Amino acid sequence: MIALIQRVAEASVRVDGRITGQIGAGLLALIGVVRGDDCVAAERLLQRVLDYRVFADAAGRMNLSLRQRAGALLLVPQFTLAADTKGGNRPGFSGAAAPDAAAALFDYVVTFARESHGEVASGLFGAHMQVSLINDGPVTFWLET
Repeated sequence: MIALIQRVAEASVRVDGRITGQIGAGLLALIGVVRGDDCVAAERLLQRVLDYRVFADAAGRMNLSLRQRAGALLLVPQFTLAADTKGGNRPGFSGAAAPDAAAALFDYVVTFARESHGEVASGLFGAHMQVSLINDGPVTFWLET
């Protein structure tokens, strides 16, 4: 599994003009599911997202996690993270998980996040979404399991 995480001042996702998820300060995590991913990978990725130290401590160093800051989390499914971009000018998606499997794992991540963390919002798998954010820093990291 893949997560592209961005430290945000705020973020939201809209589907058909309706806000489906919105947060204040915290992390926006774009989630990609690749072939072979399972619940173990999903849990490991979420733990990394929650515990990755991207927030400043009293000395101004990135030394605090989302969990330590009790910040909000917005999870957005994004299959394009699984794209093969090594050659040519068109991405290939043969490494992405099948839609049914990816949807189930994304839903699992959202459910697990809501059980493990305070404020959690999400986008909708398979929907055309508009994601808005104010990246704080900017701070962006690519995490994989």
